[in-house]
Amino acid sequence: MGRLSGKVGLITGAARGQGAAAARRFVAEGARVVVADVNDEDGKALAEELGDAALFCHLDVTEEAEWAEAVELAVATFGTLNVLVNNAGVLHFAELADTTLSDYERVIRVNQTGTFLGMRSVVEPMREAGGGSIVNLSSIDGLAGVPMLMSYTASKFAIRGMTKVAALELGKDGIRANSVHPGMIDTQMVQDAMGGIELDTSWLSKRIALGRLGEADEIADLVVFLASDESSYCTGAEFVADGGVTTTHSLKV
Repeated sequence: MGRLSGKVGLITGAARGQGAAAARRFVAEGARVVVADVNDEDGKALAEELGDAALFCHLDVTEEAEWAEAVELAVATFGTLNVLVNNAGVLHFAELADTTLSDYERVIRVNQTGTFLGMRSVVEPMREAGGGSIVNLSSIDGLAGVPMLMSYTASKFAIRGMTKVAALELGKDGIRANSVHPGMIDTQMVQDAMGGIELDTSWLSKRIALGRLGEADEIADLVVFLASDESSYCTGAEFVADGGVTTTHSLKV
């Protein structure tokens, strides 16, 4: 407890899944949090659940003006901003030949452009705060290609690279930037991308060293570490939490 005492964080895509798990852990560890999402109903409910240490902010991460408003709200309410978790993201399944430009651009705009706008928007407040931590949610699909995920994979590779550039540019200001690369996590994101169809994921156990899907709380644990001073000498790095998926190649059965 108290690992994030004195920290103020802004977490995107925080209404559900990994983002909500991170918001709960941040508050439990002593931080104050801006719960940011386009899902107003669930986001407001989570902020209410977390009490005075949290507030909800409607944020479409693709909109430059909304980022400015969210950061201004965080500083005005809590006095500072020293942690950003770029968690918001979308999936789109389609083979390359069947991927429309509009579908590709939608994923890039949310995942990649949203991360860019988020990082850029917190530079000045973090400089004023004397430093900070940027945590960008990439994926194991930002480490290797995956069929049917052209746009998603492109966006997650981009996040990995942008994180390294930010780390190089902002290190002198005491601002760290790291990327987190989850494997298959048991959230509603995949189901939503498949149009609400509930998928049987039991076959995945054969391809995961630990024999199971990950939990949102396990990713939240890693995000807390990167947000805290425990990771004070970590920047520009890739932190993988995938149950061992990336330890082998595609011939594993």
